[in-house]
Amino acid sequence: QVQLVESGGGLVPPGGSLRLSCAASGRNFRIRTMTWYRQAPGKQRELVATITSGEKTNYADSVKGRFTISRDNVKNTVHLQMNSLKPEDTAVYYCNTKGLSSGMDFWGGGTLVTVSS
Repeated sequence: QVQLVESGGGLVPPGGSLRLSCAASGRNFRIRTMTWYRQAPGKQRELVATITSGEKTNYADSVKGRFTISRDNVKNTVHLQMNSLKPEDTAVYYCNTKGLSSGMDFWGGGTLVTVSS
């Protein structure tokens, strides 16, 4: 069983920055692939960024060059550094990982990011 808790969301003006964090409980964090998703009002949830156990990263085209995903295997935490934020980045951001044998999805409760002047 894995529990994920996101933090760091808030209100930021266009062009600003935020750093989201996701704290994971449970075992085997260092071998888990961790993913950030987001869901804007009235839209489907979409993948934002992924980091594997070997620290390979993958980003949605819409955030490439602006967002950076990283992990701290000592603190069992994954971060999402978001720079040059745009109004269209406004969404609830969710942390995700999958069960190592079951493939079942584990989700955090989300953290709201609002980009507005």
